[in-house]
Amino acid sequence: MNKTVNTVRLVTLLVAGLLLASCVGAPARYDCPAGSQNRTGCPPVGAIDDPVIDQIYDDRTWVSAKELDVDLIKLGKRAEIPIQHARTKFLGPTDEAAITSLAAKLWMIENAEHTIDFTYYIFKTDLIGYAMLGALCNAVQRGVDVRVTVDSVGSISGGSHTPLRALETCADRAGFMRNEAGQLTTRKARIQVVVFNALSKLGNPNRRSHDKLLVKDGSFESKSAVITGGRNISEDYYGIRADGSPDPDPFRDAEILIRSASEVVEEDDTVGEVSEIYSTLLFLLPFNKRITASAADNPQQQFAKSRFKAQSSLETLKGYDYFRPHYEKMDEYMNSGFHDSQVRLAHELANLTDTKVVTEVEANQQRNPNSIMTLLGQIAEERPDLKSVRIVSPYLFLAEYKNSKGELVNDEAESFREWLESHPDTTLEIVTNSVLTSDNFPAQSVIDMETAPRLLLPPEVREEWLNLKGADEMTSELVNSERWRELINHPRLKVYETGRLDSVKLGQGDKNYGKLHAKYFLSENIGFIGTTNFDYRSRLYNNEMGFFFKDPGLAGDVHESFDQLVSISYLWGSPEWLQLRKEVMNLGGMKGGTTKSQRNWYKLFKNTGIIWLL
Repeated sequence: MNKTVNTVRLVTLLVAGLLLASCVGAPARYDCPAGSQNRTGCPPVGAIDDPVIDQIYDDRTWVSAKELDVDLIKLGKRAEIPIQHARTKFLGPTDEAAITSLAAKLWMIENAEHTIDFTYYIFKTDLIGYAMLGALCNAVQRGVDVRVTVDSVGSISGGSHTPLRALETCADRAGFMRNEAGQLTTRKARIQVVVFNALSKLGNPNRRSHDKLLVKDGSFESKSAVITGGRNISEDYYGIRADGSPDPDPFRDAEILIRSASEVVEEDDTVGEVSEIYSTLLFLLPFNKRITASAADNPQQQFAKSRFKAQSSLETLKGYDYFRPHYEKMDEYMNSGFHDSQVRLAHELANLTDTKVVTEVEANQQRNPNSIMTLLGQIAEERPDLKSVRIVSPYLFLAEYKNSKGELVNDEAESFREWLESHPDTTLEIVTNSVLTSDNFPAQSVIDMETAPRLLLPPEVREEWLNLKGADEMTSELVNSERWRELINHPRLKVYETGRLDSVKLGQGDKNYGKLHAKYFLSENIGFIGTTNFDYRSRLYNNEMGFFFKDPGLAGDVHESFDQLVSISYLWGSPEWLQLRKEVMNLGGMKGGTTKSQRNWYKLFKNTGIIWLL
C-alpha cells in the first residue's frame, strides 16, 4: 500500500483535498506493554492516545515523492484560499523593528507547545542561525514537533548541511507531544529537515523557494502565530553583530506578524491552519530532499560540536545587552497591541512548474488564481476609486513580454502609464534602492537604466540617457534641460531611491541607510506584505508568498513606514540623485566601478537575455 498524507478536516483553502490517498505512512506504535512505559523511547506513564494529535502528527509526516498520489502544486493553484479575520502587526524597515522581529521569532520557538514550521530561503550558520538551532533543539526535547525547510541555493553549504543534520539528533531525546489541554500523548516529537529543490536531485536549479515563514502551533487557534516577509535567518537582517553590538547598516526589511482573531469568528480554518498546510505543501514537494543525521560522515563528533555551538549561541544571544530588553518584552508584545484585520494568503507555487515562463506569462498567471501578481492586478482593475498606490521593492523591473513569434504582448511600463491615464486622480509612488544602498550592483543597473526611464521618459529621451557616459551625467545638456526637470517631476508618478549624500559610506555625514530589502504594496487601507520582489525572478521562477490585508490601522503603520522611506530618498533623476551617483563612483572599488559602468552592464543583460534571470 502506498504511503500517503491524509487530512481528516475539510480544508477548502490551500489543500482543498490534501487527501493524497488513504493511509498515512506513520511509524508503528511503540512496543510498550503496560507497566513498561519507562522503557527507552516509550511514552511516560499516563500518556494518552489523542485522535487530534494523531491526525496532526500524520499530516506532518514526510512522504517521498514516489509515494504521493497527487500534484501538490496543482492543489495549491486550485485551492480557494479564504479571506480570514486575524490580529496583525507590521515590522517595518527600522532598527527597532528588526531586533523586535528577531526577538519575536525566538519567542515563538521557545513558547511553542505543539508544532513549529520553519521555512527560509537563506539560513546562515552565524550567531542568529545557531541560536535558532538551539531553540529548535530545545523545542523538540520538550515535545514540540518541528519541520524545517531551507532552499538548496539560498542556504547552500557544500551539500553537507551538518548543523541541520545535527539538529535532527536532538530528537534522540525528544519529548512527547501534548494535546490542547496539556496532557501528554503517545506521539513522540520529531525534527524533520528538508532541502528545497535539492541540487543533488538534479531538479531545475532556477526554481527556488524564496519563502520566509515561521508558524507556531498552527492547528491551535488560541496559540498560533505566523510571521512572514523579507527577513531571512542571518545577522545581516536584524541589525546585531556576532559580538552583540548594533549593526548600523543591515538590510532594511518588512514583515507581517499574524495571530488569530481576538473574538471568535465562524471560519472553517484559521490563519494558523492555512499557514501550516501551506508549509506542508512546500515540505512535501517532489523535488525536495529529506536529510537525516545518519547520512553524514563522522556524525557523532561533528554533531556534538554543532549542538554545543547551537546552545552556546542561544545563551550568548539572549545575554546580549542590545537584545535582552527586547526579548524580555515579548510576552506583552505577542499578546497585545494588534490590529483587527482581514488577511488572505497568496503564493506563486505555479512558478515552480510553469513552462514558457516568458512567452506565456499571462496565461501562466491566469492558471494560478492565488498568484500574488494576479491578485495585485485584480485590485488595480476592480478598484477604480483608488487614490494612491505605493510600492516598495529592492529590485524593481518592468518587463516587456513577447510571445513565441517575438510579438510584444505586454509592456508593464506602458500598462502602468495607461492605468494612470485612466485613473486621473490616482498617484503612483515607488521606493527602491539606489546605487548607494543596493547589495546587487549589476542588477541596480536595470532599475536606473530601464525601469525608471521607461516609466518617466519618452523613447527618444530614454535613448539619449542610455547613451550618456557615466562621468558626463551631471554635466550633460540632457539632465540640465527644462524638459528633463518636467519629466522627472511627474505630478502623479514618483520613483524614489533610498540613501542620501550625508551617508557614512560617502564620508559626508553620520547617517547609515542600510540596504533596502522590504517588499510591500499599499493602497489606502489595503495592501500586501510578503517575500516577493517586483522583478523577473519573483514573477517567473521563484515561489513567493505573503498576505494581502485590509485594515486602516495596519495600513496606517505601513503608510508611516513608506513616508519614512521617502524622507531618506532622492527622486530618480534629480540633481541630488545625480550627485549621489557621482559620489558613489568616486568611492571606487566594485560598487563605484559598477555604478560608472551601469550602462554597459544593462546592455549586456538586455542583449544576452540574462536580464530574465535577475
